[in-house]
Amino acid sequence: MESLLDLLNSRPLVNGEEQDALGGAAEGGCWARERGGDGSLAELALLREVRDVLRDVVSGRSSPAALAPLLEGVHQVPEVTPDGLRWALKTPPHARLPVEMILAWARTEEKLPGRLRPCANGECRLFLLDRSRANRARWCSMAACGNREKARRHYKRTQ
Repeated sequence: MESLLDLLNSRPLVNGEEQDALGGAAEGGCWARERGGDGSLAELALLREVRDVLRDVVSGRSSPAALAPLLEGVHQVPEVTPDGLRWALKTPPHARLPVEMILAWARTEEKLPGRLRPCANGECRLFLLDRSRANRARWCSMAACGNREKARRHYKRTQ
């Protein structure tokens, strides 16, 4: 799930400027390799596409059906191992990590429905996974976005 958040949050605004951890071949390749990918240009292009579609799905701008084209030709096949049965992902090598991100999103929606969401700060482009008991977390970071939003509301009330 952490890699999924890393992917969703790989295009933040920093001081009003968009940063893209997957933007260049060198930094994007390093990002992918750190998460078990091959870092190829084909993988980076697919990761960017998966990221953008997942951001739209999680934000409610797109239906989960938008992910279907990204899963064409992907199969899970059973493998019997000494430890028991496991499911192996069959996909081209450059698509393995992007498909794993989609599967991580599906598992998150299954196990923690509604808890993966965008930060409530309209000026922030990050996402959060709410693990609180009450499911009421609103900001990616209380120290940054939460305090800023509370200060804005206070300012508006006092004007």
